[in-house]
Amino acid sequence: MGDTDIMAQALDPFRLTDKLDPNALEVMITRLEARGGHPNFAGPLSAYLDRMEIDDKANVLDLGCGTGVAARAIAQRPGFGGSVLGIDLSDYLVDAAKRLAEREKLSDRVRFEAGDSRALGLQSGSLDAVVAHTLFSHLDDPPRTLAEMRRLLPQGASACIFDGDYASMTFELSDERRSRHMDDAIVASLVTNPRILRQLPRLLKQAGFVIETVIPSIIAEIGGADFWRSGIEAYAKLAPRAGIVDEAEASSWLDELLAASAAGEFFGCCVYYAYIARAV
Repeated sequence: MGDTDIMAQALDPFRLTDKLDPNALEVMITRLEARGGHPNFAGPLSAYLDRMEIDDKANVLDLGCGTGVAARAIAQRPGFGGSVLGIDLSDYLVDAAKRLAEREKLSDRVRFEAGDSRALGLQSGSLDAVVAHTLFSHLDDPPRTLAEMRRLLPQGASACIFDGDYASMTFELSDERRSRHMDDAIVASLVTNPRILRQLPRLLKQAGFVIETVIPSIIAEIGGADFWRSGIEAYAKLAPRAGIVDEAEASSWLDELLAASAAGEFFGCCVYYAYIARAV
């Protein structure tokens, strides 16, 4: 199957969370929470929040909040005295975010609502900062969301877009040709815009932002899978819904990667970037 054919069939479940059944959403919740609590992911999140000087912001939006990983991280910071609003397309994920915030006794500092990132019912210029944590790779119209972010921010306010450069994501199998095929198929099944972070310098400028800094991070595990274990387990369950790989092929892929991890032969890697920009 060629790259064009794969992309034409892509059906990203993370873009369609308002249409997924509870079983798929529970798989997603497990992965989002496991990923968000892992040092490999918590470290870059803390780093870009520091760089944004988030503790000084009164009104912060976590756009595409999922289970509220970023929103809760902001609210838990000792120096943060503001409030966080998390918005996600899925009512189911919003409900999960509310439960998790309540469990961590954060409900007085963070709240969650369902909404569309392309058109939010919020007053123009009403926010001090916007965070989009692993949202943009799943958007079908990134410029519209960028325009909405810019509308909500007054001049000089900051935004951060953090996501994976999923065109770089790779997991090595024993057969090199199969590795390339499965890398392409998994990414196409789960990511709408795998190259979006390479396009942000142009898109941010067009939307009325200037880039202040970019923080790159590489999440690579060689030998055993820890951070990536929950990822590949979730990918194997979610990817077949796109119709590019079937359940048997995805299960075989997962089994080989888990066996490689057990044998100390695992290789998995993806590059992530945090773009911190200012509204002009």
